[in-house]
Amino acid sequence: MRVHESPTRVAAAAVALLVTASCTSASARPTAPRTLPITGTPVAGPVIRIASFDFSESMLLAELYGHALADAGYPVTFSLDLGDREVLEPSLQQGLVDFVPEYLGSSLAFVGLGRVPPTADVDAAHRALATIMAKRKVTVMTPAPAQDQNVVVVTSQTARERHLRTVGDLAAVASQMTFGGPPECPQRPYCLPGLRRVYGLDFRKFDALDASGPVTVEALGSGQVQAAMLFSTDAAIIENGFTVLRDDRHLQQAENVTPFVRDAIVDAYGSAFTHVVDAVSSRLDTNALTDLNLQVALGQSPADVAVAWLKEHGIGS
Repeated sequence: MRVHESPTRVAAAAVALLVTASCTSASARPTAPRTLPITGTPVAGPVIRIASFDFSESMLLAELYGHALADAGYPVTFSLDLGDREVLEPSLQQGLVDFVPEYLGSSLAFVGLGRVPPTADVDAAHRALATIMAKRKVTVMTPAPAQDQNVVVVTSQTARERHLRTVGDLAAVASQMTFGGPPECPQRPYCLPGLRRVYGLDFRKFDALDASGPVTVEALGSGQVQAAMLFSTDAAIIENGFTVLRDDRHLQQAENVTPFVRDAIVDAYGSAFTHVVDAVSSRLDTNALTDLNLQVALGQSPADVAVAWLKEHGIGS
C-alpha cells in the first residue's frame, strides 16, 4: 500500500501521533538492520541509517540511495520495511534513523497537518516542505523527476478507439464507462470528487476494487471497468500496456520522490554527500522507477535491481 493520503486523514493521523509519540517508537515494529560493505574509499563520519516504508517501491528507493552512498565510501545501514509515515517521520525527527526517501505531496500534507494547500507545483511544494522540516532539523533534498502519484489509466485499445490522451478527453465518454478504484475513492479529493470537480466527469458506474492492486488491474484488463485509478509507477502499467491519461488540468498533487536527511548527516559530510544523493535523484524519472518496480515484481531483489541501475547510469562501482 502506498502512502498518498487525503489532507483530512493525514491531519487527523498526525494529531493523534502528537498525542502518542511520547509512548511509542520505531522499535514497536523491529527489523534487522543490514550494513552495506563500503566499496569506495572510506569516508570518516557517522553511520547513515537509511529507512523505508513498508512497501516494495520504498525499499527499492532505499537500496538505490544506500548503494550509491556505500559505493562513494559512506558507512550505510538499512532498516527497511519499518512501517508507515506515522512511524518514520517521528523516527527521523528523533534521530532514530537518518535518511528516508519520501514523497513530496503526501509528506507535505502530513507534516503540514493538512493546513498547507496541495499543489502540482513541484518547486512550491518543495519550498513549503523545506521550511517546515528545517524547524525539525531535517534537510529536504532536491526532488527527483520520478513521481508516484494517482493516475487515470485505460487499456491501449480503449485509448485508441475513444481517442483518449488526457483525463479531459474522458468528458465526452465518461457517462458510458465504469470507473474502478479503491473503496475510499468516492470520498477522496483526488479520486472521484476531484475528477468530478476539476474535469466534470460523471461515470456511469463506480466499482470499488483495491488500491492499485491486482483486482483493479484484472478488472481493467477484462473490461469490467473501462477506466481506473492506479499509481503512476505501478509495474502493471508496463506489463499490460495500459495507457496513462495525462492530468491536463493538474488535479493530482506533486508526488516526486524526495530524500529527507537529518541535518546532522548533511553537516557532517557536506556537499560531497549531497552530490551523491542528487546524482541518483536527477537520473530517476517516472518511467525508470516504473521499470525498476517491474523488475522487482518479476522476482529480482530490490538490492540487485538497484545495483544494476546505478552501474548503468555511472553511479555505482
